[in-house]
Amino acid sequence: MNQSHLEERSDYAVVGGGPAIAAVVDRFYTLVLGDDRLRGYFEGIEMVRLKRHQVALVSQVMGGPVGYAGRDLRAAHEGMNISREDFAAVAGHLVTALTEAGVEPAIIDRVTGAILGTEPDIVGAEAAGA
Repeated sequence: MNQSHLEERSDYAVVGGGPAIAAVVDRFYTLVLGDDRLRGYFEGIEMVRLKRHQVALVSQVMGGPVGYAGRDLRAAHEGMNISREDFAAVAGHLVTALTEAGVEPAIIDRVTGAILGTEPDIVGAEAAGA
């Protein structure tokens, strides 16, 4: 019974829960804000609030108890004209932050898959060629 209990642990629990995800999100935004291509998207943004929403979103993706209750992703990114290249750069910074934190590759793959699924809601229609 112990073995099956271990197999059922969520990715959220495996990585260390909320504190571990908060540390990854902090590192992620350090990388993003240090990227000249991306910094401009965050001018005037309340970063404490944004980080809190990102922790909730990543926690939810990883099967944690925290549910994302922020704005709809499409509405939150509307009019920002985010390109596919910039979206990929942001996703790459998340992978870097997760890797640096020692997160297992299989978990990183699941998180990345979920994040990549949000691309249609985040990449501007103009950038997507629509």
